[in-house]
Amino acid sequence: MDNIEFLVQGSKPQPYEVVFKIEGKNLTGRCSCPAGLYGQHCKHRLNILMGITEGIISDNKDKVKTVQSWLSGTDVEVALKDVCETNLAFESAKKKLSLSKKKLDKSLMD
Repeated sequence: MDNIEFLVQGSKPQPYEVVFKIEGKNLTGRCSCPAGLYGQHCKHRLNILMGITEGIISDNKDKVKTVQSWLSGTDVEVALKDVCETNLAFESAKKKLSLSKKKLDKSLMD
């Protein structure tokens, strides 16, 4: 089993501890932020999985690429892909809604 720990500066003065572990094809990620402690969506883990090093204050930002390499063939890889695709669809829908509202506003002003 391999593990990598990061310190990530969040909204609290005390940095959060984010730990990823891989054993075979089982990848786990834990974060000490309130959301992470309750098993909810945690942007700190997501950012690292997506290769974003912003907020990492430990001296091992280069290890983010290692964690990303652990994704291949895991259920986390599949779930992350789904999150990314769903987020793209959501952002597209938000744009479409905004344009529709502008069109409605313009129509009401004619």
